[in-house]
Amino acid sequence: MADIQFYGTGRRKNAIARVYLKPGKGEITVNNREVKEYLSQDILVMIVKQPLVVTETENKFDVIAKVTGGGVAGQAGAIRHGISRALLEADATMRPALKREGFLTRDPRMKERRKYGLKKARKASQFSKR
Repeated sequence: MADIQFYGTGRRKNAIARVYLKPGKGEITVNNREVKEYLSQDILVMIVKQPLVVTETENKFDVIAKVTGGGVAGQAGAIRHGISRALLEADATMRPALKREGFLTRDPRMKERRKYGLKKARKASQFSKR
């Protein structure tokens, strides 16, 4: 018999997370490392755990996440989004709680592209009258 697992893809900025939930004791693994080892800041670990805390499933699922791209904060947001989507696949009755907290909405904010004639997206070279 195949192992029961639920899948969710999460995205934030340039980070993409593939998240698998398996019934277990509540261990979270990110890129084959423990979550506290991979995301060194406690606030980022808290962000990753938020969907599990809201749905009261902290000790019911093991989380295995593979994440690429972006920085650590974007990766934490992508993992949170992926966990939320995987929880929906596991149990659709969790939708109102996750929706209320805004975990199912993909954050659309991205880095603005650089425009020609400027140094960055909006930064121009210094103006001099003479």
